[in-house]
Amino acid sequence: MSTITAKIQIDVPNEHTEMLSKTIQTYREACNYLSVIVFQTKELRQRALHDLYYRELRSRFDLKSQMAQSVIRTVIARYTSARSNGHDWSLVQFKRPEYDLVWHRDYSLNDDRFSVNTLDGRVKLRYKRKGMQHFFDGTWKWGTAKLVYKHKKWFLHISMTKEFSELDLTKVNHIVGIDLGINFLATTYDTQSQTMFYPGRTVKHKRGQYKVLRKQLQMRQTPSARKRLKEIGSRENRYVTDVNHQVTKALVETYPKGTLFVIENLKGVRSATEKVCVRHRYVSVSWAFHQFREMLEYKAQLNGQGVIAVDPKYTSQACPKCGHIERANRNKKMHTFECQVCHYRSNDDRIGAMNLYRKGIEYIGTGTAGV
Repeated sequence: MSTITAKIQIDVPNEHTEMLSKTIQTYREACNYLSVIVFQTKELRQRALHDLYYRELRSRFDLKSQMAQSVIRTVIARYTSARSNGHDWSLVQFKRPEYDLVWHRDYSLNDDRFSVNTLDGRVKLRYKRKGMQHFFDGTWKWGTAKLVYKHKKWFLHISMTKEFSELDLTKVNHIVGIDLGINFLATTYDTQSQTMFYPGRTVKHKRGQYKVLRKQLQMRQTPSARKRLKEIGSRENRYVTDVNHQVTKALVETYPKGTLFVIENLKGVRSATEKVCVRHRYVSVSWAFHQFREMLEYKAQLNGQGVIAVDPKYTSQACPKCGHIERANRNKKMHTFECQVCHYRSNDDRIGAMNLYRKGIEYIGTGTAGV
């Protein structure tokens, strides 16, 4: 079972803008009201909260029946999520203009219109349909959605679920090792001994500019500077997401169905800050590698491919030809690799991709290399 979030831009005419704005603002106020109660009582049982506060939510905020129930579910979910992530018990505040919607109760969607429940009744709106057609083929299950107002635009984030079979190892016909980095966002080596480089210097330079601008604004400590900092952070996040989307999309479209992608398990990449020069830490260890992996996994699954993450130990130090492992094999400053025994030479990122490719072959043989 695979779940993704489809993001759709909604076309809201002027006559409906105030109606939607009023609805999501009231919804947020109701969530904050109930959140204070939950924080004080520590009550997280839906039935108990419904019995005690359902009528009050409806009368105090003039909510529709389903909206009041959604408020209760939203608040419980936020506190439950905070606890499961190990956070201390603290007051949850709802700051963003959002509205949680239940499929076929609060909203519905067809290939022409988006219908949503508001405080003033139901309204039907157009939406940008590009890329949405395949979700109407009857194989996808539509889940809870979130109506979001951001950057003066309206968006609908929908949870979509579909059952996919795991890639059968006996049907793997192509293996691709993918080395992730900074100078090259991704370097691949495949079954055909072909290498592809996805350049990252432009991205590195742009993120360096964001870093400098952020530092300048932090020094000002003014309300306008803090507002600008938020805008820059949001813009950079969108930029990083877009780059990851483009690279992962290119990867799954380049290789055939039955391809097994092999990447490094970079779970502890943040701890590498201790070993990186202070001025290089931001661009070296803050890239969204986890997001890259998640995007690659769900896109590969949709395309009949698979992804495994393996232990990155020695992938940059081991010679793919003779197997000799030595730190001196790699020259980080020059981004080159030369084996101290057999003298095989190549780009160090390509060496990493080659070693990951070899681990993919081992995985096919043993089925135990993935982590």
